[in-house]
Amino acid sequence: MFAHDNGSGTPVVLLHGFGLDHRSLLPLEPTFTRSGGWRRLYLDLPGATGTPADGISSTQEVAEATVAEIRERLGDTPFAVLGCSFGGMIARYVAHALRPQVLGLATVAGVFVAAHARRDVPARTVLRHEPEVDAILGAAVEQYREDAVVESADDARAFLEYLLPGLDGADPDAIARIGARYSLDREPEDAHPEPFLAPALHITGRQDHVVGYADAWRRVAHYPHATVTALDAAGHNLLFEQAGLCAALVTDWLDRIRRTTGN
Repeated sequence: MFAHDNGSGTPVVLLHGFGLDHRSLLPLEPTFTRSGGWRRLYLDLPGATGTPADGISSTQEVAEATVAEIRERLGDTPFAVLGCSFGGMIARYVAHALRPQVLGLATVAGVFVAAHARRDVPARTVLRHEPEVDAILGAAVEQYREDAVVESADDARAFLEYLLPGLDGADPDAIARIGARYSLDREPEDAHPEPFLAPALHITGRQDHVVGYADAWRRVAHYPHATVTALDAAGHNLLFEQAGLCAALVTDWLDRIRRTTGN
């Protein structure tokens, strides 16, 4: 897998959403920089820009390949893992498969139920529309509107900078293959039912019509040391729509890891 390695200190592996690439998580860079002491390892998952799929044709295979990549790059070094959307499902798998060396787990609008028809999601809604959005996005406006809840000029520009390049760079054949077998063989919490005791964070969007918030909340008991929150005025692009709150929550998660590990 293609990787982008920033900073130094305790490793944090960052996993992007489906059909995107590592750039979708770069808005978190200032948060890690301010917190200090974190090495950020952004992985481009199979089928994403820069990473060939090499015959991978299911989410389970993506998850196993991600574990193998982390082992190759980090060995036995303790690390934390954060995933967004599809990357949240992979992050949950990684955190349980490598639990002895995982310092913490965070998901941002994470997938907790793979099958779309089985997800508990709110109705699609748009809370605000700023008219300049259409001019800023041009031909990309419909792609943006698939997930947007707060249609603002700032979010539109963020979409062009951080999300659209990954959408354009993805391997469509690989995305189709993996999408056809989108579920893990078993949900990580079911395969490893012992409570996950490391600091956790699950950020959901109250208006997220893609993955919702209720399915993540149903796993609360499995994570005794988790902050679990549903942010209002936030859909599946909550990392942009509620950037300040996300930054504060991730900072708190990093602080809790530090206090737990004594680093």
